[in-house]
Amino acid sequence: MSDSENTKEEMKIKEENDLKPSTSGSVLFPTEAKFSNIKNKQVRVQQFQKTKRELKKAKKEVKKQRIRENAPKKTPHTIESLRIKDETTVTNLNDEENELIRDDLENDEFSDFYRQSYEPKVLITYADNPMRKTRIFGREMTRIIPNSKALYRNRSGVKKIVKSAIAKEYTDIIVINENRKEPDGLLVIHLPNGPTAHFKLSNVFITTELRKSHKLITSHRPEVVLNNFTTRLGLTVGRMLGALFHYDPEFVGQRAVTFHNQRDFIFFRHYRYGFDEEGKKARLKELGPRFTLKLKSLQKGTFDSKYGQYEWIKDGRRHAMETSRRKFDL
Repeated sequence: MSDSENTKEEMKIKEENDLKPSTSGSVLFPTEAKFSNIKNKQVRVQQFQKTKRELKKAKKEVKKQRIRENAPKKTPHTIESLRIKDETTVTNLNDEENELIRDDLENDEFSDFYRQSYEPKVLITYADNPMRKTRIFGREMTRIIPNSKALYRNRSGVKKIVKSAIAKEYTDIIVINENRKEPDGLLVIHLPNGPTAHFKLSNVFITTELRKSHKLITSHRPEVVLNNFTTRLGLTVGRMLGALFHYDPEFVGQRAVTFHNQRDFIFFRHYRYGFDEEGKKARLKELGPRFTLKLKSLQKGTFDSKYGQYEWIKDGRRHAMETSRRKFDL
């Protein structure tokens, strides 16, 4: 018997098995089946559109009924709403049970900044031979972060840069890494004693790509909004990002930068806001740049890739540390 005959015989046996009578007691008639059983394309489309209209009408009736009964609006289930609570989640720092956390924050590496004992001075540098977009991104960061300066590395190692920056009284270093002509990493080092955070950088849009003008960015110190950093690790990361900016914003400039954490992705936005004549509603205008951060590691002390001690590190293997998609670290 040839291969084609064997194939035909197998298909015949498969069809006979598929046509076995139902044992569940219910029969699906052609009128109740899916529209794929209707061979005529025009009739099939008409039936589909008719069913779609009926479902839409029924949905509107349910909504009207809920409004008439003043029933509470149902909140959809999302990964964020079904989030597994982390053991280190801090709901209110003023609670008595969080006294130890308050003591830690009052004595951590950023406590001097939040006591307003010094003004931050930030050095922004790049990987070796940065491409055009990376250089523009660094210059735009200097317009966002007050008292910051962008310099080339000149093939200096990060450890050497740290020593020089401490000698010149810089308080923080930002190193912008790139890959395939795109900025793809951010190394934030708090001086003089750390910590060091390594972020994955993605979705970078500079001002020109957003069709905005850099002339709209004034020299006023912006307000800083840190949102949804709820765990103990999240508090440290939020305080580290906040310590890059001046503690005394100039409200007359009406500039605001936001670090919004959602599912461990930190979304950065830069806005100018304005109020209506009544002073109740605010209007936002994005200035740029725009980017997204994802924490890869948090290291004690300044940068040391060989002997550094890590407080937290994300395993590079997929799902190695992820026991659930609904568990987040920040």
